[in-house]
Amino acid sequence: MRVLGINAVFHDPAAALVVDGRIVAAAEEERFSRRKHGKRPVPFATWELPEQAARWCLAEAGLEPGDLDAIGYSYDPDLVDHDLDGVDPGWEELRTTYARRAPDFLKTALPGLDPERVRFVRHHVAHAASSGLAAPFGDAAVLVADGRGEASSYLAGEYRDGKLVELAAQRLPHSLGLRYEDLTEHLGFARSSDEYKVMALASYGKPRFSGALGESIAATGDGGFRAAPVDLSRFAPRREPGADFRPEHADLAASMQQRIELVLLDLARWLSEQTGQDRLTMAGGIALNCVANTRLRAEGPFGDLWVQPAAGDAGTALGAALHLAAELGEPAAPMTGADLGRGFTDAEIQRALAAARLPYERPDDIAATVAQALADDEIVAWFQGRAELGPRALGHRSLLAHPGHQRNLERLNDVKGREQFRPVAPMVHAGRAHELFERGPVPSPYMLFVHDVRPEWRDRIPAVTHVDGTARIQTVDERDEPLVARMLAEFAARTGIPVVVNTSLNTAGRPMVDSPRDALECFGSSPVDLLAIGPFVVRRPA
Repeated sequence: MRVLGINAVFHDPAAALVVDGRIVAAAEEERFSRRKHGKRPVPFATWELPEQAARWCLAEAGLEPGDLDAIGYSYDPDLVDHDLDGVDPGWEELRTTYARRAPDFLKTALPGLDPERVRFVRHHVAHAASSGLAAPFGDAAVLVADGRGEASSYLAGEYRDGKLVELAAQRLPHSLGLRYEDLTEHLGFARSSDEYKVMALASYGKPRFSGALGESIAATGDGGFRAAPVDLSRFAPRREPGADFRPEHADLAASMQQRIELVLLDLARWLSEQTGQDRLTMAGGIALNCVANTRLRAEGPFGDLWVQPAAGDAGTALGAALHLAAELGEPAAPMTGADLGRGFTDAEIQRALAAARLPYERPDDIAATVAQALADDEIVAWFQGRAELGPRALGHRSLLAHPGHQRNLERLNDVKGREQFRPVAPMVHAGRAHELFERGPVPSPYMLFVHDVRPEWRDRIPAVTHVDGTARIQTVDERDEPLVARMLAEFAARTGIPVVVNTSLNTAGRPMVDSPRDALECFGSSPVDLLAIGPFVVRRPA
């Protein structure tokens, strides 16, 4: 079975291809169009399809559109409730009208595709499949929470023998994701893409408004919750973009963060009682909240927690494909990594270097060369293998630095044009993670949990130790990432520190680097000292 998944209605349009139950390729449209989140500003352009991502997925497998057995579109326009409170009926009608025309749009974008093979997959079912069917284990409970789907914002259930059993849902306008978006906008950030900034800011505050927020945001004890709109100006004045932060802004962020965590804990306990499962899988934008994930794993009822690394809407393309493949009788193979995007041969990279007319070299050992540059306190752009699916750089499209110098946090935030309160993450060999970090799962290959930095290491790796003493680590296994593991070992041999700073290879307002050309443009426009691209290195002129 050859099944293509498409996410197009909301942000982060993406395509994914599943062949014989195995994930062959998945990519976000932004990596091709170079437009952050893949779309024009809101209201989202529903008719914009991930055409380039879909074409690439098919080409990667050597398929033509007519070869597809099914196409899953991760939104069902027939389930939209146009009378819901808090929605714009005109916009909803426009969204559903274009969604209904998706088969014809796809036929136009991918000539030869049979529009009769397009199937609408409910948004939250696609989210659920992206985690429940891709997880590295079989039967498990599943929890999906985000801003909104067609008429709901949450789904809870379990997978039994590859089939989803739905147990609870929450109708709009109650939504944990929308309330977090309300706060994101109130604090002067971009509403539907900067939630992670609020999570970082929360570490600087105290949750003194959590009780008052609980009047509007709380679990209801029956597998659902209430999360009605809140007048946030009661707690802190609206911040204009670029204005200074006040202490109450951080306190409000901390309070909302705590409310989300408490609701998730209640929902997880209810789901555990209903299913008797010891394993939980999660997806939806809320599942990218690594602080909440960590608390859920530590205090929740489940012994094992797996979160889809592309938990946001891009992951629904993958989920739609997996869901349809399962319906067609094709058991899903577990997801073995997030490196599902484009990769480039050494020859292709060399041609890009030659076209750029840049001096470059091919060292005998790229891992040792990069380790030495990092030990010398240089910032390295690291471009290796296939691009990652999802918002995290996981050692394929990364900026690397020495974690032992506090100033490197500021240097990297300057390179990326980010706010200085935002942390950067450490990558560490999985076998050594327990030496430096505690209170968090190991392995943790997708940066979806936070760990406490052991007290004796906080002064040794200050660049990756957040203000609250935590770090969002990525563990590296040499079986999956031999080159990254060797670079870490070489760096540890030179410095005594088995950790390297890892943050995404991009600058403010730009998608993560995807192609050699993107990497060269980023290197040329930012104060990066060394570009390690495939087996080659490009050095910044003195």
